[in-house]
Amino acid sequence: MLLINDPQDAPPGPKVVAVGSFDGLHLGHQHLLKQALQDAHAHHMPLLVYTFDPPSKVFMKGEGFLTDLSEKTELLRALGVEIALIVPFNEAFARRDKGEFLGDLRSLEAHLIYVGEDFRFGRGRAGGLEDLQAVAPTRVLPLLELPGDGGAVKSTRIRELLKMGDVEGASRLLGRPYSARGIVVEGDKLGRTLGFPTANLQVSAMKVLPLGVYAVRVQTHKGEYGAMANVGYRPTVDGRVLRFEVHLFDFAGDLYGQELTVAFLHKIRDEMRFGSLEELKAQIARDAQAARAALSPA
Repeated sequence: MLLINDPQDAPPGPKVVAVGSFDGLHLGHQHLLKQALQDAHAHHMPLLVYTFDPPSKVFMKGEGFLTDLSEKTELLRALGVEIALIVPFNEAFARRDKGEFLGDLRSLEAHLIYVGEDFRFGRGRAGGLEDLQAVAPTRVLPLLELPGDGGAVKSTRIRELLKMGDVEGASRLLGRPYSARGIVVEGDKLGRTLGFPTANLQVSAMKVLPLGVYAVRVQTHKGEYGAMANVGYRPTVDGRVLRFEVHLFDFAGDLYGQELTVAFLHKIRDEMRFGSLEELKAQIARDAQAARAALSPA
């Protein structure tokens, strides 16, 4: 997949162009991109995805993101996208009027344009679907709804589910487990003192993380391991900083400086305050047992 940051760097020739923030690359996004890719193949053209980093709502409203840039590009590549135009979303980009954005699409030689029905663009969200039609025929896909779900598949909804700790609900809308990746940094080694050594993960401050204790699977440089994760402030020891810690089952070795990818599978419990470290240790043992059970094949 060719990665570019400026429309002028796109290879010449007509293209099918799909536009959107695509935060999370959820099932709705996947459906749109698969339709666009089918059209691109039918017309013997490449599919170019025009997207933004960070997503517009992250920059404009301070919301957290579901997928960072590396996660998004990996998912786009796996879907078969040939060209990804990832434009920095900053103050200058936010001030652009709709005509400048339409100029980008013309310079890309858009033959067909794909967007979701809620897509708007340009300063003040002034640009609409009729403006896109003036550039090229535009396929407007309705928001995807899953059978029996009762709501549209949207990034905003996934964020809300994660804030409630409903990682299984979020996974249904994503079409895969929600995951987060980070670098293992040194912590205070409290977990080791309690008999459950943890890897302390450093992730972007804007990454959405579900609070609580979870059964997870962790991808390491040595392979994949079942694990339990705790995301929270550790109230028993008067914590003030959000921590993201994972205890890998049946693992031995040094993980400092390594990048881990953690897939959230099942919530065990909310974060709690305990009267003593002994009470906390006993609860962690129960959490580990519950996590192992959740990870075991049915």
